[in-house]
Amino acid sequence: MPAPAPSATDPALLRIDGAIATITLNRPAAFNAIDMTIAKKLEQLSAEVEANKDVRVLVIEGEGRAFCAGGDLQTIGAATEANNVAPVVGEMLHHYHAFIETVRRMPKIVLSSVHGSAAGAGMGLAFVTDLCIAAEDARFTPAYAKIGVSPDGGSTVGIVGTVGTRRALQIFLAEDGFTAQQAYEWGLVVKTVPAAELKAATRQLAERLAQNPPAAIAGTKSLVYQAATTPTNQQLDAEEHKIITAMHTDDFRVAVKKFTSKSK
Repeated sequence: MPAPAPSATDPALLRIDGAIATITLNRPAAFNAIDMTIAKKLEQLSAEVEANKDVRVLVIEGEGRAFCAGGDLQTIGAATEANNVAPVVGEMLHHYHAFIETVRRMPKIVLSSVHGSAAGAGMGLAFVTDLCIAAEDARFTPAYAKIGVSPDGGSTVGIVGTVGTRRALQIFLAEDGFTAQQAYEWGLVVKTVPAAELKAATRQLAERLAQNPPAAIAGTKSLVYQAATTPTNQQLDAEEHKIITAMHTDDFRVAVKKFTSKSK
């Protein structure tokens, strides 16, 4: 039985244009807050993108006035009142964390395109992707400590590896929020652009990234993420394996032939 066609009311939408896929968080009335419906949909859509061999770059964006306001406090508040936080939040995070794992694992570059507010798990999503581009007026808000909880949704996964432990502790415990410019200075954002130019700049960056052959993208992403925790000898072995694998591709053969013919 074929899968149902996507609806404009779905909590997240997927569109594919050549080598670039885009997942749009689509709960604008709730500032794209993460609830059970969007968590399940993101898990499903990311799996589709991971399995699509034609896609080289995935863009994640938000519909409406915000990128993502984080976990849906209506859902979490109701679960708290009913004294069943563990099963409700546990199931929601089961699906949402599966999505995050896919984002980090997939052999494609994942680019977040952030406008408006990115708070809590929304901030985490912005920075757990491989690269982030942001509107100049975007605002990042940790939000966790203020309501008495610790980070989730991949927040520590993406941030600590980029800024280090001390800056991460500052962000999560001593910052009410920070600007796109600060995020750029800390290495969390690759580029800031005027809000009106964000979509065009995102597309331009995605197209630039998609020019890289699949083996180069997959090998580089895998090696970069494992480098910090892998012993040197194992990392060198992994580098050898990845580069030899890439050298067996047509993309490499064509590129080398083009280069050597120029040098003659």
